Amino acid sequence: MKEKSFTFYPATKSRWKNFEALFGNNGACGGCWCMHWLLTAPEFNSGKGDANKRKMKKLIEAGKAPGIIAYYEGAPVGWCAFGKRENYKRLANARSLRPIDNHNVTSIVCFYIKKEFRNTGLSGRLIEAVIDYARRKKIKILEAYPVHPSSESMPAVFAWTGFYSAFIKAGFAELDNPSGARPIMRYYL
Repeated sequence: MKEKSFTFYPATKSRWKNFEALFGNNGACGGCWCMHWLLTAPEFNSGKGDANKRKMKKLIEAGKAPGIIAYYEGAPVGWCAFGKRENYKRLANARSLRPIDNHNVTSIVCFYIKKEFRNTGLSGRLIEAVIDYARRKKIKILEAYPVHPSSESMPAVFAWTGFYSAFIKAGFAELDNPSGARPIMRYYL
């Protein structure tokens, strides 16, 4: 794949159709539509499929830009979700991912990459695109919760929070790892 062929844009109202095409009929993974972290477990489970899709569409159409879409030669091929930590209900309830301080952070919570573009370094490029976006928006701290290094042999589809090595390569540092499986990493801008 040609390096120059990848482009990255925030998910805005004008890009909804691209997001929808990328996630396909199943909403990426089992009707998720990247709502897992934004909802409580009961809310998420009751909304799998069309309800989660409507919630994401409403979020994007409201101008919230909840992520970055990666394009290859003009076609959507990847996604990275991020937003203010306090907006993610699942993070608020995850003991192993509790806040490590009272700083305002923007969390990178999810990746979805089309199968044929996995293992190409695209997740790292998406992280770089989020860092660039954060700089433009004057965000001071990015936080992530990737899969621990010992888990990197798992199928890519299960590594939806990203791989540790991609975040290290992008300049993130591990600050805590209470669960031993999903470290809390940060990038200071």
